[in-house]
Amino acid sequence: MEFSMIFTVCSALLLLSSSSANARTASPPLLSPTPAPAPAPDFVNLTDLLTVAGPFHTFLSYLQSTKVIDTFQNQANNTEEGVTIFVPKDGAFSAQKKPSLSNLTEDQLKSLILFHGLPHYYSLAEFRNLSLQNPIPTFAGGQYSLNFTDVSGTIHIGSGWTNTKVSSSVHSSDPVAVYQVDKILLPEAIFGTDVPPTPAPAPAPDIAPAADAPSVVSDGKAAPSSEPKPSSSHRIINWGILIHIVLAISGGFLF
Repeated sequence: MEFSMIFTVCSALLLLSSSSANARTASPPLLSPTPAPAPAPDFVNLTDLLTVAGPFHTFLSYLQSTKVIDTFQNQANNTEEGVTIFVPKDGAFSAQKKPSLSNLTEDQLKSLILFHGLPHYYSLAEFRNLSLQNPIPTFAGGQYSLNFTDVSGTIHIGSGWTNTKVSSSVHSSDPVAVYQVDKILLPEAIFGTDVPPTPAPAPAPDIAPAADAPSVVSDGKAAPSSEPKPSSSHRIINWGILIHIVLAISGGFLF
């Protein structure tokens, strides 16, 4: 009797332990929530931008032929610094006669194009402080630096050979800034320090003399003034008055 009771109690304990073990196994483990992946950065395709943004086909062709487009694009996509590019419009290349770009070597041409980029993103507002840090290094490195001046909100750029200004903002959103300039940036490191003098301003036009002032002719005599001469009717009236005076005087003598 006692044996059967012990057997019953042991069986009940085994059933309870197995059911609790099954319950623990069936319950899923508690996991911490996985953070959402960061959104992919919005890269700017420089080739597409310069193709549709304006008359920059000549500069874009130089970017592609020298492979500088890859340097600028990598800087924009894979660094935290960003990139700033100064893009001359097509008219700047057609107007560039001396010095000629056709005489440059491949390395010089590549340095010239690299000279148009800064390895950092700068908004227009940041150029005011940037002008206090001149000269500013470019992608070309070494002696290839630029000087910036803020004149009443207009950004002027000096390269030694070139003095120009930022004429418009093509694209300015971190990490890419693209600004249009009116001239090609020519570095002294390539073209030397013998910069041609700036053309003198055109002389002011001669001011014509006043209409009522007598003008001097070549023989030193004063030309007649432009005042109107007395008319014939005015002369007749004067002669009539004179005759009346003479007659009055003559009458006085007769009487």
